[in-house]
Amino acid sequence: MLHNAGLAVTLRKLLERQKLHFVFQPIVDIARSTVLGYEALMRGPAGTPLERPDDLLRVAKHCGLACELEIAACKGAIREFAALQLPGKLFLNLSAPLIAAFGREGGGELLRCAVDAGLSPARLILELTEHERVEDTAALQTAFANLAGQGVGLALDDFGDGRSSLRLWAQLKPQMVKLDKFFVRGIHRDSRNVEVVRAILNLCAAFGTPLVAEGVEEAEELAVLRDLGCHFGQGYLFGRPAARPEADFGEAARAVLRSSKIAVLPNSAPRPDMAETVGRLKVPAPTIAASACNEDLMQLFTDHPALQAVAVVDRHYPVGLVNRRNFVDKFAQRYSREIYGRRPCTLFMNPTPLRVEASAPIDSLIAVLTGDDQRYLYEGFILTEDGRYAGLATGESLVRAVTERRIEAARHANPLTFLPGNIPITEHIRRLLDAGVGFAAAYFDLNNFKPYNDLYGYWRGDEMIKLAAQLIVANVDPSQDFVGHVGGDDFVVLFQSEDWHLRCERIVHSFNRRARELFDESELARNGFESEDRRGFKALFPLTTIAAGVVQVSDGRFLGPEEVASAAAAAKKAAKQSGSGIKVASGERAPVLMMAAG
Repeated sequence: MLHNAGLAVTLRKLLERQKLHFVFQPIVDIARSTVLGYEALMRGPAGTPLERPDDLLRVAKHCGLACELEIAACKGAIREFAALQLPGKLFLNLSAPLIAAFGREGGGELLRCAVDAGLSPARLILELTEHERVEDTAALQTAFANLAGQGVGLALDDFGDGRSSLRLWAQLKPQMVKLDKFFVRGIHRDSRNVEVVRAILNLCAAFGTPLVAEGVEEAEELAVLRDLGCHFGQGYLFGRPAARPEADFGEAARAVLRSSKIAVLPNSAPRPDMAETVGRLKVPAPTIAASACNEDLMQLFTDHPALQAVAVVDRHYPVGLVNRRNFVDKFAQRYSREIYGRRPCTLFMNPTPLRVEASAPIDSLIAVLTGDDQRYLYEGFILTEDGRYAGLATGESLVRAVTERRIEAARHANPLTFLPGNIPITEHIRRLLDAGVGFAAAYFDLNNFKPYNDLYGYWRGDEMIKLAAQLIVANVDPSQDFVGHVGGDDFVVLFQSEDWHLRCERIVHSFNRRARELFDESELARNGFESEDRRGFKALFPLTTIAAGVVQVSDGRFLGPEEVASAAAAAKKAAKQSGSGIKVASGERAPVLMMAAG
């Protein structure tokens, strides 16, 4: 308590003597590669318990000086910013009550301070912080309108941090929204954050509000934000907070903004279709009450010849499932009707059938296919809605639906190597073509892989494919080169690296050397192996190697991804026939083919 009381006295003296000082961090216009302005960040006296802004705010709130601290911080930042003669706008952090107070005064002492410092009010941007404290939205709306009338800009800070409100955005109509750094950090590795930023940028377009991405620290993050169309950026990559910041921003960030190369976006899983639930497999089917007898059940099957199973229900809740074939076979035996006819139908039911809520995603049943209990394959399973009977589904329809989902997922990411599949490859080629940047499309394929797979089996074959994937990935620049797995032993690399030819050579040489480790000594000794050819005859094959066909893309020579893929596939075929390992095509269009293993 004494410690806090002492800090309160220290804070009062600090405010009276105007001992706050400030650091400024640049905010950059991504499209124009210019500094939009600087955010002011307050600091207490260096080396004291009140140096950090969080400590200043905590003590100020404890002793009732929060409003005085904010006013002092705003005035001090304005004066220091003006004295430094920094370009662009000044961003000031303010709470809702203080913005409302300034708005009621038409800017009041805030604007007087700016004018006295020689700073136009139009260069001020007030950032609304601590959104959860907005209790009087109407007053804040009026304040925003009054301040905007004086030329002052308003921004919503830390959007997406859990406190911010989409409703507040719509009501206040800020001139800018600042995106919380959580969605920016590592965006080049997280497809979910890419989708979040895309969605927020769509909101920005709908509201007519530019977006500032906070916390940009890596060049790869900036490249992704630039390609997504983010308007402004702030973070260590542009410049750290400094008492005397440069009038420009960091060279690393400038290099990204100068570059015409597009970012390699993280691969995303197929977007879940909300309609892809188990409910779509539902087949309406009659039920039988648990109190009914076997004679009634036999009559039900007789009346519905296509019915393969019947759910036994008790007050709308399923308690079991009777398979038609099993029941009819038992009931048709000698004396069965006389013995069991009047007994309960629960006698022949499976009391533990597979029960699934109709709203469950189909993907959630993948584990069922590999489980020990496979009775659902022939007797079907029960669908429920809030536990109540909703209908039946067949094992066949489940297997088909899950298989379709797995095939669709494999088009996005290969299940063996987890590299992007055909759909992301096509999308990335289209992005490259739309951007008009030059790139090299390399199509890699293994020589004599099928006979190797026939000889050693799928497990060794998978190891060979994974080795190819590992070495390809190891020899590209992930920030600018896109690696995809078409399927089987076919890979595509879309190079933006200028030294793409050298990288291809390294891939070929390293694979051809390492692949020897996957052969037995006897095959290594004869430098070849015996297996069946495509006609089924025994033949001697050279050891498995890798070939690459490359087509250079530029000057609008190709109209779409299919043409690029076909030209690269043709070059790959020529590389395999030549035995040279790498074949660079002329870049002429090839007949359009499907991108598939070959």
